Amino acid sequence: MIETEKNSKILRKRSKKIDEVTDEVKDLVLKMEKVMDQEEGIGLAAPQIGELKRIILVREGDQSDCFINPIILEKSKEKDLLEEGCLSCPGISVEIERPVEIRIRATNLDGEEFESEIEGLKARVFQHETDHLDGILITDYISLLSKIKKFLRIK
Repeated sequence: MIETEKNSKILRKRSKKIDEVTDEVKDLVLKMEKVMDQEEGIGLAAPQIGELKRIILVREGDQSDCFINPIILEKSKEKDLLEEGCLSCPGISVEIERPVEIRIRATNLDGEEFESEIEGLKARVFQHETDHLDGILITDYISLLSKIKKFLRIK
């Protein structure tokens, strides 16, 4: 089940680092993959299914990549502005400016730390999902004035 902004305080909390990749962690990742499949998502963070753990999944095509304790090391100066939706904020989309390329560090399901450079949609999804690990939602990118206009349905 996806936690939504309307009914979950967990989405506003900072997730806890994972010290070791255990069978419990691997089971959680399998559960996350099933939820992502059911919801037809391209990314998912553990807090979205009620687990305050630093795990995200990013789907590219038919393949899902798992990132445990993900960290963004560098961001490109080049950015783009695109509309993002979120499984935890159904019916809401927000234009968000994000770097187009990032260099990251994470741990894989074998417990091995790695670094990688990612770009394009995969980089955007990675940044979106790591926001979830720090209690940040897409609605946090909307200005107060925009929120009021949207709430009042003013153009």
